[in-house]
Amino acid sequence: MSSLCYTRRIRNLWAPVLASWHLKVTIPDRPVHQLKNLMTMAEDKPWALISEVTEQGFIKEVTDIIKQHFHIICLRDFLQNPQQHGPKIQAILMWNTYPAAEPSLLSSLPSLKVVANGGVGIDHLDVPYITSLGVKVANTPGVVSDATADMAMGLLLASARKIVEGHQIAVDPKTTSIPQSLMGVEVTGSTLGIIGLGHIGYKIAQRSKGFDMKILYHNRHRRSVEDEQSVGASYCENMDDLLRESDFVVLVVNLSPETKGLISHRELSLMKPTATLINVSRGLVVDQDALVKALRSGEIRAAALDVTHPEPLPRDHPLLSLPNVLITPHVGTYTYATTRRMVQCMVDNAVAAVNGQPVPNEVKLK
Repeated sequence: MSSLCYTRRIRNLWAPVLASWHLKVTIPDRPVHQLKNLMTMAEDKPWALISEVTEQGFIKEVTDIIKQHFHIICLRDFLQNPQQHGPKIQAILMWNTYPAAEPSLLSSLPSLKVVANGGVGIDHLDVPYITSLGVKVANTPGVVSDATADMAMGLLLASARKIVEGHQIAVDPKTTSIPQSLMGVEVTGSTLGIIGLGHIGYKIAQRSKGFDMKILYHNRHRRSVEDEQSVGASYCENMDDLLRESDFVVLVVNLSPETKGLISHRELSLMKPTATLINVSRGLVVDQDALVKALRSGEIRAAALDVTHPEPLPRDHPLLSLPNVLITPHVGTYTYATTRRMVQCMVDNAVAAVNGQPVPNEVKLK
């Protein structure tokens, strides 16, 4: 048998195997030794556990990034035979907090080297416990900043100018005139208070500068003079001062024991009755009972939230029925470009951990 015929025979034999691995690999007419190298590369790829490839998990448009470096198995398939699949899993690629890194799952993954989280927030991960198992934890800072900052400004503008209400009136078949209740508040020239001037907060400041807003910020650590001057931001060492002076208050902090319930009854009482609270951090940063009370009483004008607790809220939650609340379902990073960058960052982190190299975005215990 000629070398070329043997090559084609191998291709025909391996095609269904590769298909079962969900790999789109075309095996051309190549010398046998080259084909053997190709098959070895395919076999040598490590395995990663994911939640699923659906609307609730990874979108199909990004799975090509993962499959370049990993064989993937969905949690549902894994649970059908964890004894068989567990020993080969070296990475968990976590999207929207799933698969949940619970002890019961981690104990069935003896070869696990990394939990690569999609997103910045890691409040859903027990980092000390995971790292005690010799498993690294990584997240995706930086790549989410632009999309989240865009979302914060979108919520601010939509709330200030009542864009959702305006749309509803515009498309209502019963509408015959435009009500004065659509009168909004001015954004240009107003005062914006940013609580948390990290990557995302700084991007928000850059965008708000284009609206000629006066920018105040409160942070654990003051930014450099150069950073402040670049966006025209003024530091408030006392958060209360920021709350008293701001027309819009944007929350951009990580959830931690220190920030849980950061905004409650006292803080809301300090805000202007014409002020709007915007939250793109985590739902638990705000005391939602206090927020409902403040919105009902007119203590503050409005709230615009991309995050709540829980998510989604129970369908009878009072926040859902208040006319001065705008809620989106935690979609601050939901663009195709940002999602691909996040997944690429997750994969880069996971590949580094599997290969024993420094993990670019490793989350380390403080």
